[in-house]
Amino acid sequence: MQTQAIRILHLIKSLGRGGAETLLPETLKVHNKTSFVFYCIYFLPWKDQLVEEINTAGGIVKNIPATNNIKILLQAFKISRFIKQNNIQVVHCHLPWAGFVGRIVHLISGIPVIYTEHNKQERYQSLTRFFNKFSFNLQSTAIAVSDDVAQSIKLNINPSIKVNTILNGINTEKFRRNLQVGQKIRADLGISSDAIVIGSLGVFRTQKRLHHWLEIFASVSKQNPNVRGILVGDGPLKQQIILQIKAMGLADIVFLPGIQTNAVDWYSAMDVFMMTSEFEGLPLALLEAMSCECAVVATNAGGINEVVNDGINGSIVDVDQWAGLTSKVQFLLDHPDVRVSMGQAARDRVVHHFSIYQMTKQLENLYTSYADTEKH
Repeated sequence: MQTQAIRILHLIKSLGRGGAETLLPETLKVHNKTSFVFYCIYFLPWKDQLVEEINTAGGIVKNIPATNNIKILLQAFKISRFIKQNNIQVVHCHLPWAGFVGRIVHLISGIPVIYTEHNKQERYQSLTRFFNKFSFNLQSTAIAVSDDVAQSIKLNINPSIKVNTILNGINTEKFRRNLQVGQKIRADLGISSDAIVIGSLGVFRTQKRLHHWLEIFASVSKQNPNVRGILVGDGPLKQQIILQIKAMGLADIVFLPGIQTNAVDWYSAMDVFMMTSEFEGLPLALLEAMSCECAVVATNAGGINEVVNDGINGSIVDVDQWAGLTSKVQFLLDHPDVRVSMGQAARDRVVHHFSIYQMTKQLENLYTSYADTEKH
């Protein structure tokens, strides 16, 4: 049995503001830091937005610079030395390339290695899928963030190691609607208090299909001149999105505030949270928006249908039927009472089933079980 704090090392490719990355400081804030000490190694030095937040939450962060995926794999011996120097007992890897190097570390040192899978295998590039399938059993155990992700692992890899489903969770006390702050954001943007705001938050990349988001918004706004849009975030497709907004004549009613660290304030300014994703694992932004009582409309991507009960705490359509979100949004605009009650039901769903406290307790139990069997 462990009598001292268990020392955990997280491995992750970058500490930019993605969903998987954001989980590190958020879970760290509620972990039992009397029983656990947390370290974090990341590789891309220019993606360091979350370093300060992890440090503030009590983590210890180290950058081992590696500018591409192959160079990440070459850091295995440096990581192994760090593990020995700091008496690490369990390594927890996030996303494929950190997972690959973690498996090499496992072979070198015998240290227990846990890997969290955040996406379905079908959504990875062929090379990533090959390496994942080839090396998946060269670790101690794996975590899937949703039943959908777990099923994808089973069908595409059929691993011999155990795959644990630990659903993503959020801090529902932190993500609580603040009407006063939300109204201030609206006022600062010149949005009237009686306007209906449709929003989203995330990285501007292909999987989010924000071009479809804008098409749906444009269609709805033609019938509802009092509708406004907010897209919070940044990413590789930002310039393309800006050009599309201008070309569609939406520049005066769709706002791009960029990356925001105070996400709860922006959810509080939204009435409807819309996702048009082609694929997801179990998106944190969805859980955060629901916790802030936004009425959710989304495509049935990844684990979204494990959270949203259509017509009760949100509305979903099939991924390839994304245009159907238009009528879903219009219904909420026509029925404000349903919009409000759906937002309240959304928060209730997240509070009772997707709390970060439940998630961290399951993680701590897993860490403890592997620390007790650590190989020296």
